[in-house]
Amino acid sequence: MPSLAGVAEQKALVDLPAAGGKPDSVVVRDALGVGVAVGLSGFAFGVTSAGSGLTLLQTCVLSLLVFTGASQFALVGALAAGGSPFTAAAGAFFLGVRNAFYGLRLSEVLRLTRAVRPFAAQWVIDETAAVALAQPTRRSARIGFVVTGLSLYVLWNLTTLLGALGAEAIGDTGAWGLDAAGPAVFLALLAPMLKSAAERAVAGLAVVLGLGLLPVLPAGVPVLVAALAAPVVLWAQGRGSGR
Repeated sequence: MPSLAGVAEQKALVDLPAAGGKPDSVVVRDALGVGVAVGLSGFAFGVTSAGSGLTLLQTCVLSLLVFTGASQFALVGALAAGGSPFTAAAGAFFLGVRNAFYGLRLSEVLRLTRAVRPFAAQWVIDETAAVALAQPTRRSARIGFVVTGLSLYVLWNLTTLLGALGAEAIGDTGAWGLDAAGPAVFLALLAPMLKSAAERAVAGLAVVLGLGLLPVLPAGVPVLVAALAAPVVLWAQGRGSGR
């Protein structure tokens, strides 16, 4: 039977970081913090989705298969506003395209085997990319990606289910003001990301385009038009720096 000192020594060796890296326990702690904090917002999605008319099964399948909060909120938000499934899906698709660019960067950092990549792709989202890319070594990047992805996926789907069940039990979510839960969570996730002047300009122009075109265009289309804010701001920024 190993002594207590031997067990402690083995634990210390397991948690010993590579040169220039972080202890595994620190990476796990940080990754769990992100996974739990963001995963709880699944409640808001479950409520919003049920309030937009989707069934419990449809709501849960969206979280299981799509698993990217911004796209999911955009989809159910457009449907709730009376938009066609095509425009709702198009808006969700364009929001999700960014994950493909995350995947290109993460493939270089994580260097996963080909057999694992299709499964890891399901977890390529803002939070897993942020945690993995913030790590100094490949080992800690892999740990951060897996722990963030697993904790967030499990909690997001669990809270989606609970939120949808709660919305069905309440009935009219609009009467309780819960129809605003989705947009509120989306803004709360977005606001900390707007650090530069260009990012704030894109967000501001997107709001102006979206709200300004809301009365004159079909539901869901203003969201697509608002995406033009990014290239417009980049073009204006390029002209300004070229002078």
